[in-house]
Amino acid sequence: MATETTTYNLTSYEKRSLHLFLLETDDIYVLDMQFPSYVYLTLVIAFLLFMIFLQFWKFDWNHELCDVGYDFLWERKSMWTSRAARRQMVQDVRKLRHIGDLPPVYPNGWIALFESNNISKGQVKHIAALGENLAVFRSEKGEIMILDAYCPHLGANLAIGGVVKGDCLQCPFHGWTFDGSTGMCVDIPYSDKALNVAKVKKWFSCEANDFIYVWYHAEGCDPLWQVEEVPQIKSGEWWFRGRNEFIVNSHVEDISENAADTAHLNAIHSQSMLAGSKPGSFNGPQMALTSFFKHKWRAEWTPNELQQHVGLITIEHCVQLFGALELMHIHVDGKQIGPTHVKLQLNTTFGPILVLMEVTPLEPLLQRVVHRFYCPPHLMIYAAIVMYGENVMIKRDIGAWNHKKYKKRPLVTKEETMLQNHRRWYRQFYSEHSPLFTFRRDAIDW
Repeated sequence: MATETTTYNLTSYEKRSLHLFLLETDDIYVLDMQFPSYVYLTLVIAFLLFMIFLQFWKFDWNHELCDVGYDFLWERKSMWTSRAARRQMVQDVRKLRHIGDLPPVYPNGWIALFESNNISKGQVKHIAALGENLAVFRSEKGEIMILDAYCPHLGANLAIGGVVKGDCLQCPFHGWTFDGSTGMCVDIPYSDKALNVAKVKKWFSCEANDFIYVWYHAEGCDPLWQVEEVPQIKSGEWWFRGRNEFIVNSHVEDISENAADTAHLNAIHSQSMLAGSKPGSFNGPQMALTSFFKHKWRAEWTPNELQQHVGLITIEHCVQLFGALELMHIHVDGKQIGPTHVKLQLNTTFGPILVLMEVTPLEPLLQRVVHRFYCPPHLMIYAAIVMYGENVMIKRDIGAWNHKKYKKRPLVTKEETMLQNHRRWYRQFYSEHSPLFTFRRDAIDW
């Protein structure tokens, strides 16, 4: 039986319409087939750009006092809380805190005031720290000099509006000029000669490892040691990776003795950095997602027998998966140099990373903590991951420091002898006239 064939007679207009439709359909089909390729290419480009970002971007993470450890004050409020309101709430809570029987509030030693890039040639800055008001300036030759901030003439602040002239600092009020190397007045613009008795205190200062230091000693002693320079930083062999900064509500010794408090490491730092920095988050929904990934620590602190002002830190760290498989081993060799400076060299599987920590006592119970990270150029991406992890871990410590009461005679176990040894070692940084904490109800100065 023959098959019938249907024939359609199309007008020229219908033929052109059908032709255009088929062309459009073909284009759509081709585009649909190529779309996944565009997605993959976009993802690859985005990943490469992100890697370039990690390689060259210098991270700078700054945290105010209200940013860490005070979330409980406003997290239950139904309305959004402004930053100004948060600051005030933190100040109110600080007044209610029991501080304990504190040791002297300002230890003797080299104290970091600024980072080197904070002050350029011919620039002067004011800082209130260690119970002093200081004018820190860089001469036109690039040398750092530190003087008392207040002019002996009528008490103007030399750092607020003062002018750097060569190695000298000129008062903004009457133009009296003081030599940065001696503190002596060398010029009074409306007098024939400078007064021999006109002088401001000149402080010992130095600059090393991208920090600016002042020598503080309650008895007025000359420096007892010098700040160690890191050759790899000075030569530029290791690159600056980034920094973080925190304001902490604690006594300066609370932060220092954390190095010898090895029992706290596996207590609050064992949980994955993905679990967050708040203690409450360790048992929340995030805990279930990160329980397979934990940190394992072993640490030791001992005083250096050859250098009395140095404490030695050794830390062994690894990441533990599913409670058994250990990866990413890091061996840390560290030094506590004086009361506020810590140098940690992280010897990782991929190479060394250096962390410098400086604590600046701004007030008796207010510390500025800065970490700077350095590494060889090929480790910049890995160092960014380490830096993020450290940023999470230090927040866990700060959450405790911000609220703890100092215990002069803590109740400790026999396994915590390192903590007691550290306290005995730290006493060398106090002297007869080291200032003690004073509380004034009419004008709270902490």
